[in-house]
Amino acid sequence: MTSLIIAIGTGALIGNTTSVPDWIQPGLDTHKFFLQTGIVLLGVRLTLAEIVDTGPIVAMLASVIVLFGVLYMEWIVGRLFEIKKQTRSLLAAGASVCGVSAVLAVSGSIEVDETDITYAVATILLFDAVTLVVFPLVGQLLPLSGKQFGIWAGLSLFSTGPTAAVGFAFSESAGQWATITKLVRNTFIGILAIGYAIRYTTAETDQLASSKLWGQFPKFLFGFLVVVIFANVAGPSAQAVASIGTVRNWLFLLAFVGLGFDISLKELRSTGIKPVLVVIVHLTTVSLITLFVVFSLF
Repeated sequence: MTSLIIAIGTGALIGNTTSVPDWIQPGLDTHKFFLQTGIVLLGVRLTLAEIVDTGPIVAMLASVIVLFGVLYMEWIVGRLFEIKKQTRSLLAAGASVCGVSAVLAVSGSIEVDETDITYAVATILLFDAVTLVVFPLVGQLLPLSGKQFGIWAGLSLFSTGPTAAVGFAFSESAGQWATITKLVRNTFIGILAIGYAIRYTTAETDQLASSKLWGQFPKFLFGFLVVVIFANVAGPSAQAVASIGTVRNWLFLLAFVGLGFDISLKELRSTGIKPVLVVIVHLTTVSLITLFVVFSLF
C-alpha cells in the first residue's frame, strides 16, 4: 500500500516545513489511537488455524531474537563502540523489543540521565524513518512472499507503526504478518523492564519501574486477542470482514499521517554518531540473521 508511505511522507513534509499551531497538536496525537485501533481490527482476518500453524514458530523466533538482540547490544556492539552503560541498555531495549516505548519503559527501570533518553529516542526514530524507505525497496529485490517479508520485518524493525507501514507497503499479507510478529515481540517489554530493574536494582528504580511499566505496556494487545477469538467463534460474513478492512485501512492512513508529523529532522540531526553506528551494526546483523531464518522456515 504505497498510499501509507505517501501518508507518512506528507506528514513529515508538512511537520518539518511549517509551524504546527499548538491547538492542532491534540488532534495529531490521536494517531496513536488510530494505529492501535487498526491493529486491533487486524485480528478479524486471522484464523486460529494460522495461529496454530505459524504462531508457535513466530513466538519462538521473537523470543530468540529479543534475547540475542539485547545480549548482542550489551556485551558486544555497545562495548565495541564504548557506549555508556545506561545508553547501551536503552538502545538494546529500543532495537530489540518495541522502539521508543521500550526505551521509555526501561528508562523507568534504571537510573538514567535525560540526555541518555534523548540520544536513545532520537536514534530509534532516525532508524524508524530510514527503514520506512529502505526495507520496502530491499523487499522488492528479494524473492520473498508476503508472509516471509512480513515476518522478516516484524522480527527486525523497531517501532510498531513503521513496522506495519513497511509491511503494508509490500503487500496486504506482509502488513498483517509484520504487525502480528511485531506484536509478539512487544509482549517482551514487561520482562525486559523487570530484568533491567533487577540489574540496576535500587529502591528508587524499583519504584519507578512499578509506576511506569504498566503505562508503557501495549494494552491494545488484549483487544487484538479478543477480536481474534470473536472472529473465529462468531464467523463474520465476508461483507462484514470487507467493511472492517475498509475502516482499518482508513485508520492506518490517518495514523501514518500523524506518524509522519512525529519525524522531526531537527531532533534527528542532534543524534550523536556513536549511537547511530551501534544501531547500524545491530540492525544489519539482526536483519541478516532473521532473513536467513525466514528463508529457511517459511
